[in-house]
Amino acid sequence: MALHYWRSNRLTLRALQASDLALFQALDDEVARNVDMIHFPQSPEKQLQWLEAEQRNRIGDAFRWVAVIDDGTAIGTINTFACHKRYGTFKYGLALLPEYRSQGYGAEMIQTVLRYYFHELNYHKATPHVYSFNRASIRLHEKLGFVQEGRLRDMIYTNGEYYDEIHYGMTASEFGELYRKLEL
Repeated sequence: MALHYWRSNRLTLRALQASDLALFQALDDEVARNVDMIHFPQSPEKQLQWLEAEQRNRIGDAFRWVAVIDDGTAIGTINTFACHKRYGTFKYGLALLPEYRSQGYGAEMIQTVLRYYFHELNYHKATPHVYSFNRASIRLHEKLGFVQEGRLRDMIYTNGEYYDEIHYGMTASEFGELYRKLEL
């Protein structure tokens, strides 16, 4: 059986396409709040400019993928950022359409990206952060084996309250021990 790097059990990660604008328009306010904040509405033209900039303005190893399931439906996105080759660290963010949450797709997306950054790009550690109101993401990262490494109090204001920023980490060796079955 041939292995495909960007394929997991139920989905494929692919590069952005112009048609993905519909995916980003379908993401709800919960996603915006989890990323950083709910922004003012934007025109379709502005949204298209953002998408085009995402495609063309890649910096170093930072990248954005779209997750597509077997029937061709785009269900979410994952992107890497703050990629520091010298230190071997990177962060990522993840967003899924509401109807695909809590079904294991997020875990597959994260594992696929970690495998690539650890086994192909030689990064040493993934360091995502999660806001304390995002219980689903906290459960996901702890279930995946990430270690909670720190907590910054009252770092984000949303929905009328301040929330903490929780920092997680996983090293390449920890990933290797937990996910040997994903190795090529």
